[in-house]
Amino acid sequence: MTRVVVTGAAGFIGANIVKGLNARGIDDIIVVDDLTRGDKFCNFADLKIADYVDLDDFYPNFEEGYYGKVEAVFHEGACSDTMESNGKYMMDNNYTLSCELFQACQQQGTRLLYASSAATYGGSETFREEPAFEAPLNVYGYSKLLFDQRMRRELGVSFERAKVQVAGFRYFNVYGPREQHKGRMASVAFHQFHQFRKEGKVKLFGEYGGYGAGEQMRDFVFVDDVVAVNLWFFDHPGKSGVYNLGSGRAQPFNDVAVAVVNTLRGLEGKTALALAQIVQQGLIEYIPFPDALQGRYQCYTQANLDRLRVAGCDHVFADVQSGVSEYVRALASRG
Repeated sequence: MTRVVVTGAAGFIGANIVKGLNARGIDDIIVVDDLTRGDKFCNFADLKIADYVDLDDFYPNFEEGYYGKVEAVFHEGACSDTMESNGKYMMDNNYTLSCELFQACQQQGTRLLYASSAATYGGSETFREEPAFEAPLNVYGYSKLLFDQRMRRELGVSFERAKVQVAGFRYFNVYGPREQHKGRMASVAFHQFHQFRKEGKVKLFGEYGGYGAGEQMRDFVFVDDVVAVNLWFFDHPGKSGVYNLGSGRAQPFNDVAVAVVNTLRGLEGKTALALAQIVQQGLIEYIPFPDALQGRYQCYTQANLDRLRVAGCDHVFADVQSGVSEYVRALASRG
């Protein structure tokens, strides 16, 4: 039986990876997290697992081989708050622990599939997995970049010296089910769903960075697609390296708002509206760009998928219209 570990399993992407493994009939899964915030248990309460281990206990025990033969670790555990200013806390969680886990995996012959981030690119205008384009704007992005850099030093530029598979994924703007615990760090689609339900409108940033109101563009990627790519690499243990994991398609925040509004309207039996009509009817409110984000905000991201395609992964990603609509229907069905 295949035994795997998922760190950050009570989190957004970690819980969805557990769900994806279950769909394949894999349930010998050790989930690792910190449930100090108890309501996060909901993210895997409906899933099949073998054991839960607190993160403080897991890392030293894993180094000692306490859990037997583990085929792979999906390392999703991290502090993902891009506004966190405590650099020591961020580096301890996102860098130091990851380095210790990497060494233990290499010693035990366990494959490591880990979460990096598009925040490694920061102020760059090119999103290709090369040092020339890596310029993080916050300590979160730096903590993720430093681990990628450590892997390059240890394993070679393309991780060609890895004894067993090591693959890192630079997640772009992920949205989808099981993110409700993230608060202000939840996706735009999540917040807009609740804004529209509560206030009858959604809120977007106004003009900033040379972009018109709501026209800042991001690579929005549905969590089901993120899981599919992780599992593709799980199926291809010979593929190592750092890879962008986004849709490869930049779309404006206005597109997300249109998808949210029209999906909710459709559930009420109302017709779809164009963006201009939505704005005219006051269903979108543009708010001033916050001072706290000045100089720390990516106005444009779009994953370059060349390296992913060269590796052989030809997964087709959902666009905002289809992915957000599916997500909104799922949120609405849960009340």
